[in-house]
Order: sequence, then C-alpha cells, then structure tokens
Amino acid sequence: MEKIQEEIERLRELIRHHNQRYYVLDDPEISDAEYDRLFQRLLTLEKEYPELVTPDSPTQRVGGEPRTGLMQVKHRLPMLSLENAFNDEDIRDFDSRVRKFVKEEGPVQYAVEPKIDGLAVELVYEKGRLAVASTRGDGYTGEDVTANAKTILAIPLKLKSMSGERPVPELLEVRGEIYMEIEAF
Repeated sequence: MEKIQEEIERLRELIRHHNQRYYVLDDPEISDAEYDRLFQRLLTLEKEYPELVTPDSPTQRVGGEPRTGLMQVKHRLPMLSLENAFNDEDIRDFDSRVRKFVKEEGPVQYAVEPKIDGLAVELVYEKGRLAVASTRGDGYTGEDVTANAKTILAIPLKLKSMSGERPVPELLEVRGEIYMEIEAF
C-alpha cells in the first residue's frame, strides 16, 4: 500500500507541476497526450484506492487557478470538465451513467465529435447581447476575456431570433472550446 501511496503522490506532484506550466506560465513541457496518460493513471489509482483520495488532488479540481491581473468571473453553475474515454469499457460506462441519469432503457442517441483541445470558455448573453466571456479557470471562478472574445468573428455579439422561432432568451449561457485551426495559424 505504501508503494501505491508513493506513486499517487508522485503523480499528483507531476500533474501540479504540469498544470502550473500549462495554465499559469503558458509554457507546457509535455504533450496533451502525455498529460492525459498521467492524469488517467492517477484517476485509476484513486478509483482503486478511494481512501487515498484527498481534496487537493488534481483529480478533484478542474482547470487551473485563475491568474491575477484579469478580472475574475464567478460561474453561476460550476463549469466542470468531461471525462476522457480511452477504450470501449469507458464508453460503456459513460452510456450506463447516461441511461441511469435519464432513466432510459431504449436506444439513446449521441452526437460524437473529435476532441478539440482549446480554451474552455463560457459566453453569457443578457437580453441577446454578449455580456461576459470567461475562461473555465478552476471550474467555479474564471477570468474575464470579454474583450478578447469580441475580436473573434465566429462569436456573435448580438443574438437574433429566427423568424417564427422562439424569442431570444433573457439570459443564455453558452459553453464550449475556443481554438484556432492550423490553416488559420
């Protein structure tokens, strides 16, 4: 058990180090795939040994600490991350959790897209106008990046109601990834 605890602690320290490099310094030392392997190993060990899970484990947090210098934005609802699926068993487990949640026994339809690794953001529209754009941050508090988001042509600054459709809602929160395609780089 001591060996397992040592491996878990080593993985936590490594992941914290790489989180600092990626989220705070914008200078990653390893690839996303290498990071995912480290994180997945830690998740697996903590699942096998739940008594070794601690509140400060990287598996218990989302994203990075918000940086100082930018205004902080508190998310109305936590902005959590989805778990990765690496094999058929992970996909079956996900399907099982979905069916349990929606209480559905028949066919469930999924929309599946390739993983795009970008910057997780939340766009908040009030009365149809972009009010705030923020990063995920730690999942509860992010950074205000509204000025930057307004420069992205694909982000509408004002929402329009489609004729004959529902009116624009008073409040709309949209979450997704901002990324740059290689061709545009």
